[in-house]
Amino acid sequence: MTNVFENYLSSTGELLAEEINFSMKFFNKIHLKKGDFLIRENEICRHIGFISNGAVKAYASDKDGKENITCFKFENEFITSFPEFVKQEKSRKSIRTIEDSIIYTITYQDYQHILNHLDAWNGVIKLVIEQEFNQKERYLLNYNNKSAAEKYLHILSNEPMLIKRTTTQDLASYLGITQRSLTRAKRQLYKSNVL
Repeated sequence: MTNVFENYLSSTGELLAEEINFSMKFFNKIHLKKGDFLIRENEICRHIGFISNGAVKAYASDKDGKENITCFKFENEFITSFPEFVKQEKSRKSIRTIEDSIIYTITYQDYQHILNHLDAWNGVIKLVIEQEFNQKERYLLNYNNKSAAEKYLHILSNEPMLIKRTTTQDLASYLGITQRSLTRAKRQLYKSNVL
């Protein structure tokens, strides 16, 4: 029986069945509980993860220890601190589960091995990087220079999963507003019958 990760690799159209089977040998399936770290800020970024089940948040901490969430990732998405992974440097962000999760991880050495033996993996990586770029671009266009109410309305219309699967505190951090501002925006939208 195939799993979520194998189905994802097949859906990219980049890898043949035998290439997927070969690749799977280099990925380690791990189970993480809610709140576990996949990658810690200021530690060497040693692997990439593919989320088969569950969800994570990526964030950097400020000098006061406050989390500044840069993204959430869910099923069928890769997650790492890519620049630091490629250079094998200390990560500038932490990646932590927000739900119990199943993640397939690959080490830097095994990642290099696959790239050296299967040219098709360059196509998979290109797709992942393009998806990452598009997500960052959408974030900048949809959440910069908008009011708290506009940001929340956009989430409701376009990314309702964030409301269902993240805490109010985490969502506020992601939107770049305070938890109080988010609560006030929700209340304002309910009062004006927008919601």
